[in-house]
Amino acid sequence: MAQYHEAVGRRKQSTARVRVMSGSGTLIVNEKAGNAYFTRMGDVQDILRPFAAVGEDAGKYDVTVKVQGGGVTGQTEAVRLALARALQALNADWTAALRKHGLLTRDAREKERKKPGLKKARKAPTYTKR
Repeated sequence: MAQYHEAVGRRKQSTARVRVMSGSGTLIVNEKAGNAYFTRMGDVQDILRPFAAVGEDAGKYDVTVKVQGGGVTGQTEAVRLALARALQALNADWTAALRKHGLLTRDAREKERKKPGLKKARKAPTYTKR
């Protein structure tokens, strides 16, 4: 069995677990091909940005992803963070390049909870004077 490096990334309600190992350049997301799972234009290129940041060819590595929760954007960014963390585990010298491109920073923004008396988190009912 090939040696792999694993990492977890989160964004909004999404959680991604990524395994990176040397191989032929396949991207498998939830047991589907990467292009089949992320069908929007640019999502797969966005996920593979950490490889470009460190100057490595994505074709030299096999990437396996398990992602759940959230929507397309949250899942895409969770996978990108997890991949950057896995590459950091693979080679610690790449940390500076990944950090320079902002790929190791976890986006902490979450959905704000709904408050009593309001329609949504901040939207108040329409005010009428008379």
